[in-house]
Amino acid sequence: MGYARASTARQSLDSQLDSLAAAGVTRVFSEKISTRATKRPELEKAVTLAREIRASGVRATLVVHEHKRLGRGIDLATLAEELRATDVGLEFLTGELQGSHDPGGVVFTVLAALSGMEREYIRDRTLEGHESARKRGKSIGGASVTDDDMLGMALHLRGQELSLREIATRLVITKGARKGQHPSPATVMRMLREYDEQTAITDLVAANDGAPDRETGLAPLLTTYFAAGV
Repeated sequence: MGYARASTARQSLDSQLDSLAAAGVTRVFSEKISTRATKRPELEKAVTLAREIRASGVRATLVVHEHKRLGRGIDLATLAEELRATDVGLEFLTGELQGSHDPGGVVFTVLAALSGMEREYIRDRTLEGHESARKRGKSIGGASVTDDDMLGMALHLRGQELSLREIATRLVITKGARKGQHPSPATVMRMLREYDEQTAITDLVAANDGAPDRETGLAPLLTTYFAAGV
């Protein structure tokens, strides 16, 4: 059976549902709810059904479009452990953890942990990008209302596919005359655009220096991991 999730009511599930249908999944549980929610009713139904099917002696696998639909890091590993306890398989159709996994295996545990590093990377990369920009005499976003914490949160929310307007309503200005207010969507757009531009410059410099860039994604880490024969 399959599971699909969107973070907000305005987001579409169509691409996930199409992906699951193309994979031959006929029973799909779907919902529009934040990853931060402590209860996800449709996910719980999917897991319960998978356990019941497995208990009857039939092999069961939970199929998801991408691991982010389930969670990251420790949350993903915890869910995987619950599936492993009842011998239910787990499969992702795309993304960094694409493929079928043994939820209790060492490889999956490592990959799940790596997927959880993304938020920490965002924070580090934000600070590095800002420092590089300041050395060039540039600023990120509106200097009077934005800061590193706001940018880090905006990047996290963008990763959850929220619109600029939705991101803006979740951010709060912490200094200046507008302290306590929300930044405008235009401010958020400018802040993210300048971050992306600065990131591209930083990556290019790193590439020219021949230094590995851990922020280009998990692919280099996974390649090294599997090459080591783990």
